[in-house]
Amino acid sequence: MTTPPSSVPAPSVPAPSGAPRSPRRRPLLDGALTVAAARAEAPGGLRYTERQLYYEVCRVLQPLHAGPRRIPYTLAPPVRYARFAEALAGRRDELPGLLPPLPPAAPAAPDARPAAESDLYDYGLPRLLVCQSREITAMLIANDLHLEAACPIVAAAELPLDPRLVAGLERAGGAVLHVLHDASPAGLACFERISQAYGGTRSGPRVRSMGLVPRHATTLHLTSGRGPHPYRGPLPAGLRPEERAWLGSGRTVELAAVGPARLLHTVIRQVRGNHGRPHRAPLHRRVRTVRDTGFLTWPTA
Repeated sequence: MTTPPSSVPAPSVPAPSGAPRSPRRRPLLDGALTVAAARAEAPGGLRYTERQLYYEVCRVLQPLHAGPRRIPYTLAPPVRYARFAEALAGRRDELPGLLPPLPPAAPAAPDARPAAESDLYDYGLPRLLVCQSREITAMLIANDLHLEAACPIVAAAELPLDPRLVAGLERAGGAVLHVLHDASPAGLACFERISQAYGGTRSGPRVRSMGLVPRHATTLHLTSGRGPHPYRGPLPAGLRPEERAWLGSGRTVELAAVGPARLLHTVIRQVRGNHGRPHRAPLHRRVRTVRDTGFLTWPTA
């Protein structure tokens, strides 16, 4: 006599070798992913990167970032990136704000620069933004920051700059080259390298760091990573002793750890010299608080 199918559970059949496995369902992580995606694209349907979404998931699972800012600290990630990626794998189509992965960077040949509309290079260029991260560069452009701030954006991987851009910066007089970087030895080295390459002449632009340093990361209670070994290399002279110790311990914080809306608003205001539209509640009040703590400004002491 055959047993009805409803009374016997289906046997567990292992997937054949080499066949793709469907991601395991993790209700807690799936729920956090849904909430994080809604937060990342607010307000107004912002575009965001995969790593920005990961850090938003960390804030959902571990909301200790909301603690008093007078107490400096960073947070260890509550979930490994591999688990996050597994949960995200089957849900990309559900997240319209998520930017697609970038293809591998390919160095451009010196003679491969486009020649079309070359008259655009005949004008002065008052400001330029260079981002350490290619993903953050794509995110800023996808959200039209280059239009809102009237500022071209390039990735550090695209350096050296087109000589016509450099000439435009020199032609403008008092131009500023902003560098957006991580709170890490590599991020600080990126700023130093660009400063030495483009800020050493009287006619050249002022090179200004607009990136994170440890005191920003600890004030904002961002999620940090830690390298396998302590860092013993050179660091900029402007860092405080506690910041040197923080970096020396191997800790790092990516720009992606900053929420997309906060990052966009702050970069726009810094690039435009803090001049622009008046503050609007409630988001701009939060941005004002961040600005008062020195977020995305180079330490002077």
